[in-house]
Amino acid sequence: MCVLLAYEAPADSMIVRLSTAFSSDDVLEIHILFHELISCAYEDNYASGNIWQNYLTHFILSNENFFSLSCERREAPKGSLRDIALHDFEAFMRLFNLDNEHMHYIDNFIGNEHNNSPVCEISKAIAESRTSQKIYDIVTNFYRRHGTGQFAFYKAFRFDGENIVPVENKNVGDVRLDDIVGYDIQKQELRENTEAFLSGRPANNVLLYGDGGTGKSTSVKALLNEYYDDGLRVIEIFRHQFRDILKISEMLRKRNYKFILFIDDLSFEENESEYKYLKAVIEGGIETRPDNILIYATSNRRHIVREIWSDRDDMEHNGDIHRSDTVEEKLSLSSRFGIAINYSSPTRKMYHEIVLTLARKARLDVPDDVLISGADRWEIRHGGMTGRAARQYVDYLLGRK
Repeated sequence: MCVLLAYEAPADSMIVRLSTAFSSDDVLEIHILFHELISCAYEDNYASGNIWQNYLTHFILSNENFFSLSCERREAPKGSLRDIALHDFEAFMRLFNLDNEHMHYIDNFIGNEHNNSPVCEISKAIAESRTSQKIYDIVTNFYRRHGTGQFAFYKAFRFDGENIVPVENKNVGDVRLDDIVGYDIQKQELRENTEAFLSGRPANNVLLYGDGGTGKSTSVKALLNEYYDDGLRVIEIFRHQFRDILKISEMLRKRNYKFILFIDDLSFEENESEYKYLKAVIEGGIETRPDNILIYATSNRRHIVREIWSDRDDMEHNGDIHRSDTVEEKLSLSSRFGIAINYSSPTRKMYHEIVLTLARKARLDVPDDVLISGADRWEIRHGGMTGRAARQYVDYLLGRK
């Protein structure tokens, strides 16, 4: 009986049900459970090798308990906690090596090129282990390097109102900052701030502002892909969830990761007041922001909140100084971001360079002069010279090869 894992293995769990089915030789139940195991394996991307062993490995690597969380924080378990864990790994080893005549159905799946889960690698290492101490070392090393729970397996997340839920890694893509043509100064500033954050040095909230389609959101995705192995995770927050940011922060405060709360396309009309709540949450409330959380936002507006000329009607006069309380209130949100990075539309020369670079990466066999003349016609009808327009143009050509 596992002590640390017992509360995660109720009577209707896969582990208990399969062990019971093997004991009673209930063939129908065994095959039903095998079907569930196969579904889990493909859903969680470990359908390679022995999927029973992979299932158990995924179970223990993603199980959040006192032991796994202490390892994630790099606190070496001592005394009773370590003894209990070793006891659990002995029980785990017996389950892992469960033998039954039906097991051949699920003990040799052939993986595919899209299988990149660490579960299969760890599962093989556990299978080669002969002692609970060796399994203990393998699993705790994983906890220390990658953490535990869903944060160990996914890069990006959303908040569903109650829980933080993962976004499939394949949906995040694998874009890197070097894939974004131009904007070298902007990318370097993003790198420096993010690296300071990851190293525990002071870092700022960041506002990426400028014209649409210039790569602001893509830059944040690229940061995630480049610094994922350093413990960076991104949680996307939508405008209607600003009131939940404190709740989310509490859920993340004690985790040994660095989190960027990402707000895409942040803007407010002049009659919307949600920005006041966000302003207090970012900086200024009584509760300080956890050291492992920053906010990165993108906006087409430098000052986020729409301003109108009537905002200046309450202007005060004092010599040559002019100050409007309404204007100052609306500017105060953007001032909470310590770093503001401008992504303006590229020059025509840069736009051509983006098109040619994307075409070469796609191995598009079209002469450069034809590409450039086509790109110029494309941008006139598709929103101007932006990286997004360049990508859409190249995709259009690829679709007609």
